[in-house]
Amino acid sequence: MTDFTTDTSWTADILTLFPDMFPGTLGQSIAGRALKDGLWNLNVHNIRDFAQDKHNTVDDPPLGGGHGMVMRPDVTGAALDHVVNAYTDANRPPLLYPSPRGRQLDQAYVRELAAGTGVVMLCGRYEGLDQRVIDHYQLIEVSIGDYILSGGEQAAIVILDAVVRLLPGVMGKQLSHQQESFETGLLEHDHYTQPRDWRGQDVPPVLLSGHHQQIEIWRQQNAEMKTKQRRPDLWNSFCAKNRSKLGDKD
Repeated sequence: MTDFTTDTSWTADILTLFPDMFPGTLGQSIAGRALKDGLWNLNVHNIRDFAQDKHNTVDDPPLGGGHGMVMRPDVTGAALDHVVNAYTDANRPPLLYPSPRGRQLDQAYVRELAAGTGVVMLCGRYEGLDQRVIDHYQLIEVSIGDYILSGGEQAAIVILDAVVRLLPGVMGKQLSHQQESFETGLLEHDHYTQPRDWRGQDVPPVLLSGHHQQIEIWRQQNAEMKTKQRRPDLWNSFCAKNRSKLGDKD
């Protein structure tokens, strides 16, 4: 069973049947450097350690019939007790269960999670988790999209990567993540670098002009155009919030 960290950094407790999947990509690049520097902590707990028979059984067929297997409530409940009881009621982080039927993950919820003390995430497998566990622990079901994965581990990594980069001290420049897609309500503007000409395609001249105000205007207009074309739902929301500034753009 995994020991718990004792410092006050933002902490993720992951319950999984496949602990070797962590940290995975979270051990690389921005999240990996932040983990190494102690800007956040990762505790991984093997659900199978809480099995209650000699065969380490963690699942059983669904009652009422059907295909696949369902994670047992006695095993997953014991694993959750081990993690949850390490916290007081006052400092207990939200308990998440990655699931395609959950609330859609968006940047607003990512910011909310980053502003807290951490998360506990239970990663499902097989046909899913006994509903009684979800009800008893009031697990928050969170979806990263309308598609099915083999398990919750991949979704947990996506959620953590999105959150960790918003933690204090993780990003090199504070403005970097504030200017990304969704932070302003728009998709991010296009990016260009050297060489100026590549296979007959030129960099937009304004980006080479040195006029910072004109560059910012171009980036704003480009972001608005991309959002309107590709995500009309975001564009309509942005227009509703900025009606007085946009005039007749919508």
